[in-house]
Amino acid sequence: MITHLAVFRWKNDVDPAQIAGLREALAELPDLIPALVTYRFGEDLGLREGNGDFGVMAVVADEADVSGYLDHPAHLRVVEKFTRVMAAQRITVQFSVKD
Repeated sequence: MITHLAVFRWKNDVDPAQIAGLREALAELPDLIPALVTYRFGEDLGLREGNGDFGVMAVVADEADVSGYLDHPAHLRVVEKFTRVMAAQRITVQFSVKD
């Protein structure tokens, strides 16, 4: 299994309606992208200084499914409509996990 994590810091002008729209769009992805085994996302809880504003976690079976998720048209629409517009910074990582 492979976990893909993405952490975003928003631009200063991002408003709650944009975040709500992003959340709605992300919630649809598990039904549209067969490669997703587990999918979670949410706003930072503010428990530590310096955290990002929003995180996404996708678990897939293998390397091919990483591309199956990241390059899927439904995911790319979310990137174009929301995260590319909203994000001042994006950091991602993929790592292997045992079942």
